[in-house]
Order: sequence, then structure tokens, then C-alpha cells
Amino acid sequence: MQYKVPQNVQREDTIIGPVTIRQMIILLIGGAITYATYISMTASYVVATWLWLPLVGIMSSITLAFAFFKIHNMEFHKYLMSLSEYHILPKKRTWIQASHRPYISILEKLKHSKKAKITTNTKKKEEKSLSELSKLLDSHGEKNIQTNKK
Repeated sequence: MQYKVPQNVQREDTIIGPVTIRQMIILLIGGAITYATYISMTASYVVATWLWLPLVGIMSSITLAFAFFKIHNMEFHKYLMSLSEYHILPKKRTWIQASHRPYISILEKLKHSKKAKITTNTKKKEEKSLSELSKLLDSHGEKNIQTNKK
């Protein structure tokens, strides 16, 4: 029996034409914020269109950029995050040959100390049981016979 295998599974599903679910949600949220700004600005400043028009234009262009704009096949919000990471993190990394201690967080230290306590307790118990077992094997079971006679 032959089955139809999807070829492009990385592509998002479209809803209306080329618009995806993610783009539709971004447009709805951005449009609602822009519309609320427009309504509040026109109620306060009826005649002054020079006051609300640039603000609404900027907000709508930012919404459209987040929904549709891609740079180097990367979505706009991912591009902004990568750009901010590039500017925040150091550009030059140095390697120090003698640095053999990696950074260990406080939580990791606590985990290791708890594990060390547990392992030392179990090691002591294992060593005790192993030493008793080796004594029993060395005495060929005579210790058990003597304790049973008494």
C-alpha cells in the first residue's frame, strides 16, 4: 500500500492565503494595541492628527515587521534577539591553558555535596559488609559455626 509522505514538514501551515497562525496572532495583537492607541489619541486630540498619526504609523509598521519581515531567512524577532546578544556578549574569547576549573553553579555544588554524602555512607556500609564477607570466607565459615554453638 502506498502512502503520501509530506515533503516540506518545516513549513508552517497557512490559514488565509500565505498568512500563518503565528503571523495572524501577531497581527491581531499588534492591530488591537494600535487601534486602542488610535482611539485613545483621537478622543483626546480630535484635531491634532499630526500627534497620533506618527505613533499609529510606527506601531503598525513594527507589527508588520514582526509578522512578515525576514532577514537572511530568519524571523524578525529572532534576528533582534541575535543582534542584541551579539552586542551584549564579548566579541573576543580567550583561552587560558592552565584553567582546569570550569564554572560550577551553586546548585551543582549542592547536588555534588549531597551525592558525596550519600556515596560515602554507602561506601562505608559496603566496605563493612565486604570486610565481614572476606573474614567469613577466610575462616571457611568457622565463625558462624562457633556463634551457633554458643
